[in-house]
Amino acid sequence: MEKETARIEGFSDGVFAIAITLLVLELRIPDADSNDNARTLAGSLLAQWPSFLAFSLSFFSIFIMWVNHHKMFKQIYRRNSTLMFANGLVLFLATCISYPTALLARYYGTPSLTVAVAVYTGLFVLINLAFNLLWSIASRNRELLRPEISNAAIRKIKRNYQYGIPVHVSAFLLSFCWPGGALILCAILWTYWAFTSGRLDLSTGKA
Repeated sequence: MEKETARIEGFSDGVFAIAITLLVLELRIPDADSNDNARTLAGSLLAQWPSFLAFSLSFFSIFIMWVNHHKMFKQIYRRNSTLMFANGLVLFLATCISYPTALLARYYGTPSLTVAVAVYTGLFVLINLAFNLLWSIASRNRELLRPEISNAAIRKIKRNYQYGIPVHVSAFLLSFCWPGGALILCAILWTYWAFTSGRLDLSTGKA
């Protein structure tokens, strides 16, 4: 079967690359006088640690999104309009990540942190739902998938994406009482996906 999704994948790669690049724009040069000593500059840089934390979390989240998107489209060979719009939703949400990242960096350590983390984790709830929607549309029509993929592999991929929904919803709810814990929960999930995404033989469904 000839693969029809090359343009979708190329466009998606470009959007992910732009989304991940936009994050670095939130890293600012400290407002320190050029005549200040090294200790003053070092102190100003250390004071920006929330920006570096937010940047790191979002960078690796987008990177893992791209990895999962790449692995998903290794199994998708054909396209239709519904699939393309679902993919567009994933890309739209990916480009939105820079905004809650900026909120997180600015309001970390303030009373408004709960709202910033709620917006941040809430976006990832929507992203996870969008990935589930994309795979659901693709897997409902076997003609869109690689011919060799097994039913067991299709179910395993579906379960892998479904794991994220309760975790991200839990992180969203946790953000209102323990914002730091909500971010830790997201980081644990992303670490799990990072270490398990390469362990699945998608043609057989075996780990």
